[in-house]
Amino acid sequence: MSVNLSPRGSKGGVLFACTLGNSVSVTPAVHAVFGLFLVLLTEAFGWSRASVSGVLGILALVGAVTYPLIGRHIDKAGARTTLLVGTLGLALSIAALALTNGSLVQFYATFTVLAVFGAMAGTPIFQKVIADWFDENRGTALGISAGGGCGIGSVLLPVMAAVLVQGWGWRAGYLGIAAFILAVALPLLFVLLRDRVVVAGAGAVAGRDGMTLGEAAQTPMFWLILIALAAGAGGTTAVFSHVVPILSDRGFSVATGTAVVSVFALVTSGWQIATGRIMDKIPTPRVAVPMYLMAVLGLVLLETAQGMPLLILGGALLGVGLGGQFGALPYFIARYFGTRHFGSVIGAMYSAVIAAQGTTPILLDLVFDARHSYRPALVGVGAALLAGALLLMLLPRYGRETEREALFAVGH
Repeated sequence: MSVNLSPRGSKGGVLFACTLGNSVSVTPAVHAVFGLFLVLLTEAFGWSRASVSGVLGILALVGAVTYPLIGRHIDKAGARTTLLVGTLGLALSIAALALTNGSLVQFYATFTVLAVFGAMAGTPIFQKVIADWFDENRGTALGISAGGGCGIGSVLLPVMAAVLVQGWGWRAGYLGIAAFILAVALPLLFVLLRDRVVVAGAGAVAGRDGMTLGEAAQTPMFWLILIALAAGAGGTTAVFSHVVPILSDRGFSVATGTAVVSVFALVTSGWQIATGRIMDKIPTPRVAVPMYLMAVLGLVLLETAQGMPLLILGGALLGVGLGGQFGALPYFIARYFGTRHFGSVIGAMYSAVIAAQGTTPILLDLVFDARHSYRPALVGVGAALLAGALLLMLLPRYGRETEREALFAVGH
């Protein structure tokens, strides 16, 4: 029986749609603008900053719980409808934040709903679409979609929000972000975003080859990847959120810390694209190991460098590490476990990464409270990165589809 791909949609259109979708996802539309609204909300309602920041914990918790469920659903039903509904719901939830009236319960409830829709239109779900559509240059496409999309959105949306806030207040900032998603992003997603459909005989079946989540979890590769990337991304993200206080404790100005953070963020976004391209050209998982080691060197520079150039270099090296970790995750999943159940597998792994990202910043502050220094915590992050690099060294080389299936069969 012949198998052909449905002609609906195009790779270029789908790549543009997924990149656009990532540019208005939770990272750019909520996290990147969070600092802009933090002080304004505390001043408007008399809340403590910790109370407002509590919504970030809600985002992490809801994401960790819902991503595996959403991933399993899109493997069966396709991702397009889920992404469109999620994007619509995310926009309306952000608009609803403009109705905040001083009740923390209402504020938290709105963010809980926002977190659910944000997960439905999250980066892992867009990556599922990319993984299905791209057999060749898959790593590059994954990097462009996630790194390019989130990077562009994290630059543009805060600028747009800042202009609106300065002119019309914080409520206008939330409404402006929501309006951009509804008026610009959602219509383009509706037109261009398509699931890849495999046509077999007279029927159409969404999905292709690959292990189920349960099957993947029975392989050593699954746990090596999960632990290595959760430890790496969790630790590196924690450092990202603490660059300013780390450098301030060393006597550097807030402006210096902000410059290092900016370089860190820009390199993280750009290096996701570079990671995908490198992985397309060099067929071994060990290509990610030097990226982990560069992040360790970045930690050393962050804690010991005395001049601005070396601090900037440290931020750039940390960005290479974090960009490499985010870029490697979807690529590893597609290469080792296939794309048929990609949503379920990346949902489970992303859940672990989010959990690590939610807990490691707290651990850094606990260490600081106990030792009055971030250095012991940075040593711990460096050790986690080295351990992650070692785990990646244990991964087997990528094989052909039949070789992967044979490897799984041996396990049974």
